[in-house]
Amino acid sequence: MQNDQQLFEKKAQLKGRIVLILMLTFFIVPIIVVIMMYKFNWMPNGASVGDLVRPARLLSTIDELKLNDGKPLPSEFWKQKWSVVYIAGDCQIDCLARLHDMRQLYVSLYKDMPRVQRVLITNTQDVSHIKLDYPDLIIINQPSESLVNFSKQFNVRQENVFTGNRLYLVDPVGHFMMSYQSQVPLSAIRKDITRLLRFSWAG
Repeated sequence: MQNDQQLFEKKAQLKGRIVLILMLTFFIVPIIVVIMMYKFNWMPNGASVGDLVRPARLLSTIDELKLNDGKPLPSEFWKQKWSVVYIAGDCQIDCLARLHDMRQLYVSLYKDMPRVQRVLITNTQDVSHIKLDYPDLIIINQPSESLVNFSKQFNVRQENVFTGNRLYLVDPVGHFMMSYQSQVPLSAIRKDITRLLRFSWAG
C-alpha cells in the first residue's frame, strides 16, 4: 500500500514538472526571444519594400495640434496603435487616390485591423467630403503653422513632405520607422506591414 502511495506521489511530481516545463516553454521562452531580437537588432527574414528610417525617429507631438473637429490631439495618440500616415498640403486628386489606397490596405489586414489607424495630416480645412467617404479616417488639420513644424519630422531624402506622396508608418511606441514611395505596389506594402504586425509585441 505504501509503495502504491509513493508511486502515485512520484507520478504526480513528474506530471507537475512536465506542466512547469511546458509553461516555461510557452510563456518565458518567447519573452527571451523578443528581448534577444531587440538587443541584437535582429529582424525576421524578408526584404522590406519600404525605406527604413535609421534610427527610427521618436515623434515629438506639438501641443497645439488639433483634429478636424477642433479637439486637441491626445498626448498618447501615437502610442495606441500602428499608424499609417499620409501628409498633403491641399488634399486634391493625388491625395484622394492615396486615401483610397490606405483604406484598401486597411481592409486587407482583416483580423489585424483593430491594431492599425489611418491618419491624414493636411492643410485642407474643409474636409467634410473626405469624412463622408472615410468616416473612420483620423484627420489632423489645425493649426497650419504647427502642422508644418510637426510634419518636418517625416522628411525623407530631402523631399517636400507635403508633396512627396509617400505613406509613412509609425509604430505603437511613437517612432516613425518606415515610408513607402507612391510607386510601391499596395500588395507589397500589405505584406510588409503584415510581417511587422506578426512579429510585433506592441500595438
